[in-house]
Amino acid sequence: MGRRFDISLSFRVIFNLMVERSRDRLSDVFAAVADPTRRAMLRMLARNPATISDMARPFSVSFNAVSKHVMVLERAGLIERQVRGRQHFCRLRPLPLRQANAWLEQYRQFWELRFDALESYVAVKAKERRGQAHGKIR
Repeated sequence: MGRRFDISLSFRVIFNLMVERSRDRLSDVFAAVADPTRRAMLRMLARNPATISDMARPFSVSFNAVSKHVMVLERAGLIERQVRGRQHFCRLRPLPLRQANAWLEQYRQFWELRFDALESYVAVKAKERRGQAHGKIR
């Protein structure tokens, strides 16, 4: 019985590693922008490059927490860090956001077509009901 448990455990470990390894850049981008602090940092960097200290200023979290947020953004390819002496300058890299937007755009178009069809259907049904109501009154 102990052997069966080991096989089951091994399978779960392998499965979890497969799930983790299947992540791609787009997944990393969506995971990075899922956090409001990181989105605020991206908004800040969209205006101007900034040091990590500058980025930490508006947030009531530790410098270490800000540094971890920066690492997530960097890993997702959303920011570029340049070290000059003791200062780390960050700037926005918009290409991954454009790629995420292009992926989302497919679904926006899909839903707009569905909503247009629904709007037409509702308009036809409303017209039919008005016609039936007028027919019953007369």
